[in-house]
Amino acid sequence: MTKTLLFKVLLPAAIVAAVCTYFALQYQRFLNEPLALDNDMSYTVEPGTNLKKISEDLKQLGLTDLPPIYLQVYGRLTDQAHKIKAGEYQIEAETTLPAFLDKLVSGKVVMNAFTIIEGMTAREMITSLHAHPKIVKTLDTHSLDKVMAELRAPEKNGEGWFMPETYHFPSGTTDIAFLRRAYQQMQESLEQAWQNRAEDLPYDTPYEALIMASIIEKETGIAEERPQIAGVFVRRLQKGMRLQTDPTVIYGLGETFDGNLRRKDLRSDTPYNTYTRGGLPPSPICLPSIESIEAALHPADGDSLYFVATGEDGRHKFSATLKEHNQAVRRYQLR
Repeated sequence: MTKTLLFKVLLPAAIVAAVCTYFALQYQRFLNEPLALDNDMSYTVEPGTNLKKISEDLKQLGLTDLPPIYLQVYGRLTDQAHKIKAGEYQIEAETTLPAFLDKLVSGKVVMNAFTIIEGMTAREMITSLHAHPKIVKTLDTHSLDKVMAELRAPEKNGEGWFMPETYHFPSGTTDIAFLRRAYQQMQESLEQAWQNRAEDLPYDTPYEALIMASIIEKETGIAEERPQIAGVFVRRLQKGMRLQTDPTVIYGLGETFDGNLRRKDLRSDTPYNTYTRGGLPPSPICLPSIESIEAALHPADGDSLYFVATGEDGRHKFSATLKEHNQAVRRYQLR
């Protein structure tokens, strides 16, 4: 074989071998080289975004210097290109391109948290929810009537109907979707608790128990006192006594309440003034916890009909007679 012929044969073979070696090395880089990240970062896949756009984004962001075609071809060969799910994803340091694609396909999006605090009103909760940066605001109003209409429950007063707890949700969740979830959680929890209630309670419906639970929630933050306070209010209802609870009066005053409950406020009649009206108020006065619901449906036995704050760690002194109660008031409130 002449030198010329040998050159013509070996040169193309060498070029092919070099090219194959180059792409083999690049492919190994694609499989094993982490993205260029010093710290974790978030990346959002908008609905309808395809793998081509994502691979080009990663290149533009400086996360890899590999051509975008590598990820695109890999996605097609592994049948993952069309399975990407929208959402916000966390990219951890040391993540490779194949691992990131796996995450996009798995749908393991970043989950945000929002806590509905027991004892807050529904309006306070909605205001706080709208301030969350990951919630999409679709409601133009804080009107509970309009919120309940959106939840297809226009006949219900919205107060009390959202379960206090910490919820986790993906970015882009709408306010109404979040509220629907909290509303359904309260419905289910209340119904389950109602089915397991104690006997001979002065409630005709689960809603009346929810109203009572909201009053208990506002009266004490001490877990072991909740059944005791429930017992006081239940016995009062059974005896035809007025509840005479300050939190309902405050709720009825609305925005006019300046933080100081006066004697004239206790005499000023509103539908929520349990000093001037008998029975339960017309609606809950806050969002009660499941613990307060359980207390309302399982009140503690006893003979106490009164209680007063002691000023010690939020606790109360319980009394069976008005005489005992007045003595406790003088001791703890008028000292």
